[in-house]
Amino acid sequence: MNLTDKIKQLIIDSLDLEDVSIADIDSEAPLFGDGLGLDSIDALELGLAIKKQFDVKIEANSEATKAHFHSVASLANFIESQRVGA
Repeated sequence: MNLTDKIKQLIIDSLDLEDVSIADIDSEAPLFGDGLGLDSIDALELGLAIKKQFDVKIEANSEATKAHFHSVASLANFIESQRVGA
């Protein structure tokens, strides 16, 4: 399973999205608002799950963090950059 699929599965599992499959989530679509439609509570849960799963540091309430959480693709890029820098 590639990183984007792992992130999609983590989103589904951590947010209990029972009716959503990996194929249903567009890697480039926004996670919040018009895209997947996640809210701020989902963001907190997803942030914790990503920290735990991928062992990355996420700064709360920073503009950079908002950018990282824009889409699955941007999250994958962020996680990859954290792994390289570690």
